[in-house]
Amino acid sequence: MLNQHKSLATAILLSGSALAASPAYAKSDIETAGDIIAITIPAVAYGSTYYMHDPEGRKQFYESFAANAVTTYALKKSIDKERPDHSDNESFPSGHTSLAFQGASFIHKRYGFEYSIPAYIGATFVGYSRVEADKHYTSDVLAGAALGVASSMFLTKSYLNDDLIISANLAPESYQLAVHYQF
Repeated sequence: MLNQHKSLATAILLSGSALAASPAYAKSDIETAGDIIAITIPAVAYGSTYYMHDPEGRKQFYESFAANAVTTYALKKSIDKERPDHSDNESFPSGHTSLAFQGASFIHKRYGFEYSIPAYIGATFVGYSRVEADKHYTSDVLAGAALGVASSMFLTKSYLNDDLIISANLAPESYQLAVHYQF
């Protein structure tokens, strides 16, 4: 029982940390929806480890979530890129997008691509909402997505056999997304 309360507290803290990072001001419906979905996707990914009775997956979620959060925050602080709305210098990479794609790719890698499709659609909407809200450039969102995917793909082991591999390559001259599916 105590472990369940600790896990619930952890989930609330994980979700709340993303909300606490968002300043309070009037937002569009698209931006608000993106904020909610950015928190919901990793919360569902984390919750899936309980649904599947998967303590090993829970540990892998913690690792990929932490690696993603630390890397995203470090890049924001070190790159110091101004946002399109000029509100601060933490545009690159998109934290909302990296958070959403980390959750989606965790579900994909751990439990299978078919379960992750709605999460990937939601994560893509989160990226769109950040550009639409004038908080990020497209390159910021693509980098956030790549970080989120990479953190889960490298730090999560498959619970099932899944033959779909998605990878991203970001270089100064180009952005690439590779999809490989073995039949």
